[in-house]
Amino acid sequence: MEMAKLALLKHLSILYVEDDEGIRSRISKSLSYYFKEVYEANNGEEGFTMYESISPDIVLSDIQMAHGTGIDLAKKIRLHDKHTPIVMFSAFGKEEYLLELINIHINYFVLKPANAERLLEGLLEALDITEGESIVLSKELLFAPFERKLYYKGEAIALNKREKEFLMLLSKQKKQITPYALIEDIVWDGKMMSMEALKTFIKELRKKVPIGFLENIPQEGYRLIF
Repeated sequence: MEMAKLALLKHLSILYVEDDEGIRSRISKSLSYYFKEVYEANNGEEGFTMYESISPDIVLSDIQMAHGTGIDLAKKIRLHDKHTPIVMFSAFGKEEYLLELINIHINYFVLKPANAERLLEGLLEALDITEGESIVLSKELLFAPFERKLYYKGEAIALNKREKEFLMLLSKQKKQITPYALIEDIVWDGKMMSMEALKTFIKELRKKVPIGFLENIPQEGYRLIF
């Protein structure tokens, strides 16, 4: 396992949902060596409440739990969040849940019992850090897709979830124009997006960044300037 990849985890937070206290304590202790923050929840209901509160960079969850299964948790998250990686860590075989896992876009599945190395491999695979190279927008401005963070002069700019998804989408398009329809589908999650709402959203995002980094192409869409 490459040390450079593991080092990147130190910038990220993980939410671990598990109802077995012994397993949760042991795995959380291991995760704390690699992640910046490790948050714990003991069932799906508590996990979703915590997810909404902390917006973790990745979610790791057991499947079979009382008071909200891992599948239920993932379904709730995917209703409005298509990007946060979700990994299932379960003693039950993947085949038993294959169709549901595919339908709710689970990023990876790890079968229990698994050692720390195997679990970390699964988490790294779900995060897909091979596609997470930082984009230098200017000498002072950098966007790190892996962390979903925008940095100005080395300081992170606070972004809300929609802003993160917007920048993630534009970063994947590289220097190509991201059309309005795609922004509506991904960032607005298929809900109706008026041009007025988009303009207000862009205006608020630009207020947070001291220099220009977005270009609007009339009648078409937006792209990053770099």
